[in-house]
Amino acid sequence: METVSDTTASRSAYETLEPFHVLAYFSPLLRDAQRDTGLDPHAFYVGARGAPLGACVPAVVTSTFYNFAPELIEKSWTAALDVGLDRVAARRDAMLDAQLRAILGGAADDPTITELTAGYRELAVGLPIGGRALAAGWSTATPPESSVVALWYAVAVLREWRGDNHIAALVLNGLHGIDAVAFHESQLPDPTVKRRVLGRKLVQLTRGWSDDEWEASVDRLVAAGLAERTDDGHRLSADGGALYDDIEATTDALGESLWSSDGAADLVERTRPIVKAVIDAGVLPGTKKKG
Repeated sequence: METVSDTTASRSAYETLEPFHVLAYFSPLLRDAQRDTGLDPHAFYVGARGAPLGACVPAVVTSTFYNFAPELIEKSWTAALDVGLDRVAARRDAMLDAQLRAILGGAADDPTITELTAGYRELAVGLPIGGRALAAGWSTATPPESSVVALWYAVAVLREWRGDNHIAALVLNGLHGIDAVAFHESQLPDPTVKRRVLGRKLVQLTRGWSDDEWEASVDRLVAAGLAERTDDGHRLSADGGALYDDIEATTDALGESLWSSDGAADLVERTRPIVKAVIDAGVLPGTKKKG
């Protein structure tokens, strides 16, 4: 997503590392992992991402996932618990190892991978995790022996930490659950601004919200003066656009001390070839295979 804060170290790190992280949730090898565990796509995603939280009640997972429908989380988390969180996580790790090795080839065992992993782990040492439940869970997760998946684990801690910070900004501004989703998916006042959005159809499919819930959310945004109806959806008002920029800038600011610390920029730069390989493999949505 490109916003007024694009030039910050925090935003640059997020934009660079995100494709590497989301490979775990968009890999074409997921179909085999879901089949092997007997879980549908929702249950495998919720179980794999939430596994470090342990066998907690669904409400805890709903809280940390934030913009997912509680009913979807409860059903999916219960199914993942029945299969076993360790089994789901192990299958996710095996899938990631196979996918990354297919993309990177021999480079998956390059000593640089281990060096990067150590660097990102060092960044996470002493990171404030109070109020950041998902990051706290991932900070205790034991990575597998695969060096390239261990790198993914190290990045996951920092990625989920940013996500927890973003949730804090949303909470502060009263955007909860589906309202946060509908707000994010709104058209922006300036249509020339480029950003990543999933679109209403995919958001509802992946997050579990009904048409009635979506329309009610848009009504709330309009009533709050944050959005206005359009012929093909809804658009943020001037106040909504300003709030959007503020939330993104706040999220970036909360991570700026981390990503502007000594050595952080070098880590991100050295990770770029790996991320580029993932993008060039054409396995992520919106990407095409190159070479």
